[in-house]
Amino acid sequence: MSIWHTEPSAADLNAMAGETLIETLGIEMVEVRDDALVARMPVDRRTVQPAGVLHGGASVALAETIASWAGFLTVDRERFHVVGQEINANHIRPVFTGWVTATATPAALGRRSQVWEIRIVDEAGKLVCISRCTLAVIEQRSTYATADGRTQA
Repeated sequence: MSIWHTEPSAADLNAMAGETLIETLGIEMVEVRDDALVARMPVDRRTVQPAGVLHGGASVALAETIASWAGFLTVDRERFHVVGQEINANHIRPVFTGWVTATATPAALGRRSQVWEIRIVDEAGKLVCISRCTLAVIEQRSTYATADGRTQA
Protein backbone atom coordinates (compact mmCIF):
# COMPACT_ATOMS: atom_id res chain seq x y z
CA MET A 1 0.00 0.00 0.00
CA SER A 2 1.38 3.40 -0.97
CA ILE A 3 1.91 6.19 1.57
CA TRP A 4 1.57 8.93 -1.07
CA HIS A 5 -1.49 11.17 -1.25
CA THR A 6 -1.18 11.28 -5.03
CA GLU A 7 1.06 9.22 -7.26
CA PRO A 8 4.24 11.25 -7.71
CA SER A 9 6.97 10.76 -10.29
CA ALA A 10 10.69 11.41 -10.00
CA ALA A 11 10.53 13.40 -13.26
CA ASP A 12 7.85 15.73 -11.85
CA LEU A 13 9.89 16.36 -8.70
CA ASN A 14 13.04 17.07 -10.70
CA ALA A 15 11.13 19.54 -12.89
CA MET A 16 9.96 21.42 -9.77
CA ALA A 17 13.53 21.81 -8.44
CA GLY A 18 14.88 24.22 -11.07
CA GLU A 19 16.88 27.22 -9.85
CA THR A 20 16.89 26.04 -6.22
CA LEU A 21 19.51 24.63 -3.86
CA ILE A 22 18.38 21.20 -5.08
CA GLU A 23 19.53 22.00 -8.61
CA THR A 24 22.68 23.79 -7.39
CA LEU A 25 23.84 20.69 -5.51
CA GLY A 26 22.90 18.38 -8.39
CA ILE A 27 20.33 16.46 -6.36
CA GLU A 28 18.12 14.23 -8.51
CA MET A 29 15.07 12.23 -7.49
CA VAL A 30 15.52 8.78 -8.95
CA GLU A 31 12.78 6.54 -7.60
CA VAL A 32 9.42 6.64 -5.89
CA ARG A 33 8.62 3.43 -4.03
CA ASP A 34 5.33 2.63 -2.29
CA ASP A 35 6.88 3.52 1.08
CA ALA A 36 10.07 5.45 0.30
CA LEU A 37 11.62 8.16 -1.83
CA VAL A 38 15.12 7.81 -3.34
CA ALA A 39 17.43 10.59 -4.54
CA ARG A 40 21.08 10.91 -5.45
CA MET A 41 23.69 13.65 -5.31
CA PRO A 42 27.10 13.89 -6.97
CA VAL A 43 30.25 14.12 -4.92
CA ASP A 44 31.97 16.88 -6.88
CA ARG A 45 33.20 20.49 -6.59
CA ARG A 46 29.70 21.61 -5.49
CA THR A 47 29.39 19.18 -2.61
CA VAL A 48 32.88 18.65 -1.18
CA GLN A 49 34.79 20.54 1.51
CA PRO A 50 38.28 21.96 0.77
CA ALA A 51 39.88 18.63 1.78
CA GLY A 52 38.04 16.99 -1.14
CA VAL A 53 35.64 14.90 0.94
CA LEU A 54 31.83 15.09 0.86
CA HIS A 55 30.77 18.05 3.01
CA GLY A 56 28.56 17.09 5.96
CA GLY A 57 26.34 20.08 5.20
CA ALA A 58 25.75 18.75 1.69
CA SER A 59 24.67 15.41 3.19
CA VAL A 60 22.27 17.24 5.51
CA ALA A 61 20.92 19.29 2.61
CA LEU A 62 20.30 16.06 0.69
CA ALA A 63 18.60 14.50 3.72
CA GLU A 64 16.32 17.48 4.36
CA THR A 65 15.51 17.79 0.67
CA ILE A 66 14.36 14.21 0.32
CA ALA A 67 12.48 14.23 3.66
CA SER A 68 10.70 17.47 2.70
CA TRP A 69 9.77 16.12 -0.72
CA ALA A 70 8.49 12.92 0.87
CA GLY A 71 6.40 14.83 3.41
CA PHE A 72 5.07 17.12 0.66
CA LEU A 73 3.91 14.05 -1.25
CA THR A 74 2.04 12.47 1.68
CA VAL A 75 -0.31 15.37 2.45
CA ASP A 76 -3.37 16.79 0.72
CA ARG A 77 -1.59 19.78 -0.84
CA GLU A 78 -4.86 21.69 -1.23
CA ARG A 79 -5.06 21.87 2.58
CA PHE A 80 -1.59 21.23 4.00
CA HIS A 81 2.10 21.98 3.65
CA VAL A 82 5.12 20.58 5.47
CA VAL A 83 8.08 22.51 6.85
CA GLY A 84 11.29 21.31 8.44
CA GLN A 85 11.35 21.48 12.24
CA GLU A 86 14.49 19.57 13.19
CA ILE A 87 17.19 17.51 11.55
CA ASN A 88 20.14 15.56 12.87
CA ALA A 89 22.81 13.57 11.12
CA ASN A 90 25.54 11.13 11.97
CA HIS A 91 28.34 11.13 9.41
CA ILE A 92 29.76 7.61 9.23
CA ARG A 93 32.36 7.46 6.45
CA PRO A 94 33.97 9.83 3.94
CA VAL A 95 33.25 9.87 0.23
CA PHE A 96 35.66 11.44 -2.26
CA THR A 97 34.07 10.83 -5.69
CA GLY A 98 31.03 9.41 -7.42
CA TRP A 99 27.46 9.61 -6.18
CA VAL A 100 25.68 9.16 -2.89
CA THR A 101 22.13 7.85 -2.74
CA ALA A 102 19.59 8.79 -0.07
CA THR A 103 16.48 6.82 0.84
CA ALA A 104 13.80 8.43 3.01
CA THR A 105 11.35 6.20 4.86
CA PRO A 106 8.73 7.32 7.37
CA ALA A 107 9.27 6.63 11.05
CA ALA A 108 5.98 8.38 11.92
CA LEU A 109 3.31 10.03 9.77
CA GLY A 110 1.07 12.00 12.11
CA ARG A 111 -1.60 14.62 11.50
CA ARG A 112 0.60 17.48 12.76
CA SER A 113 4.13 16.12 12.45
CA GLN A 114 6.13 13.58 10.51
CA VAL A 115 9.47 11.94 11.26
CA TRP A 116 11.59 10.62 8.40
CA GLU A 117 14.69 8.43 8.51
CA ILE A 118 17.18 9.08 5.74
CA ARG A 119 20.00 6.66 4.95
CA ILE A 120 22.73 7.92 2.62
CA VAL A 121 25.00 5.33 1.02
CA ASP A 122 27.96 5.43 -1.37
CA GLU A 123 28.12 3.64 -4.72
CA ALA A 124 29.25 0.43 -2.96
CA GLY A 125 26.14 0.58 -0.74
CA LYS A 126 28.15 1.47 2.37
CA LEU A 127 26.48 3.76 4.90
CA VAL A 128 27.82 7.32 4.66
CA CYS A 129 25.30 9.21 6.80
CA ILE A 130 22.13 8.48 8.72
CA SER A 131 19.75 11.31 9.45
CA ARG A 132 16.37 11.90 11.05
CA CYS A 133 14.21 14.84 10.01
CA THR A 134 11.06 16.07 11.74
CA LEU A 135 8.51 17.98 9.65
CA ALA A 136 5.60 20.06 10.90
CA VAL A 137 2.34 19.63 8.98
CA ILE A 138 0.67 23.04 8.78
CA GLU A 139 -2.74 24.07 7.50
CA GLN A 140 -1.67 26.01 4.45
CA ARG A 141 -2.04 25.18 0.77
CA SER A 142 1.24 23.84 -0.65
CA THR A 143 2.79 25.85 -3.42
CA TYR A 144 6.17 26.09 -5.10
CA ALA A 145 7.82 28.71 -7.27
CA THR A 146 8.63 27.86 -10.87
CA ALA A 147 11.88 28.90 -12.53
CA ASP A 148 10.13 31.94 -14.06
CA GLY A 149 8.94 33.10 -10.62
CA ARG A 150 5.32 31.98 -10.91
CA THR A 151 3.67 30.12 -8.06
CA GLN A 152 2.19 26.68 -8.67
CA ALA A 153 0.01 24.50 -6.45
